[in-house]
Amino acid sequence: MYVLHFSPDTAALIVRLVLEELGQPYRAVPIDRAAGGLDAPGYRALNPLGQIPALETPEGPIFETAAILALLSETHGALAPRPGAPGRGDFLKWLAFTSFNLHAPLMGLFYPERYTGSATGNAGFLATSRARVETALALLDATAAGAPDWFAPDRASALGYYVLVLMRWLKSFAPDDPCHIDFARYPALARMALTLEARPAARACAAAEGLGAAIFSAPCADASAPGA
Repeated sequence: MYVLHFSPDTAALIVRLVLEELGQPYRAVPIDRAAGGLDAPGYRALNPLGQIPALETPEGPIFETAAILALLSETHGALAPRPGAPGRGDFLKWLAFTSFNLHAPLMGLFYPERYTGSATGNAGFLATSRARVETALALLDATAAGAPDWFAPDRASALGYYVLVLMRWLKSFAPDDPCHIDFARYPALARMALTLEARPAARACAAAEGLGAAIFSAPCADASAPGA
């Protein structure tokens, strides 16, 4: 059985969604971040940077969201093309693209102090990070509009869940916030949000973490800044 170490509404949610969609049994172990759980020696043995997520597997612990999704899809032969199948290379390149070009700059918007040394960051850094996020979303939206099997608006996919959780967090920025993004510009991803949040896997995860029914399409009332 898999063991998922998590805090609510963090990157562990992405892994939980995929585990639920795959129908794989797992045990969810909460991390007490306020009590220093991320720095505990036991957790650092699972994720040496003390970040979320960490997943214990039969092959040993694994961290980094993209790596976990690639492993799960390969192991269980679902939510992404199998190794050697058409589209596998495309899936992997867009998975890596999402990790480096959407997830990473998104974290800069929420935690500028990690990159600039200032809790408020600076206008140039935030503007650059936002531009990177918008560019990534535009390219992902265009890819989803082409409806490949591994990232189509009308079906579940590992990459889809990854992108939609990141968009969920971004929607917590108010319209008057300099980091606010107009999601009307990404219609294919908007359709995907409605499709995937209605699936039993998404409903189960939303209930488990207290995130509300519109987990992807309208999370502003319940979304918070993503965890480590």
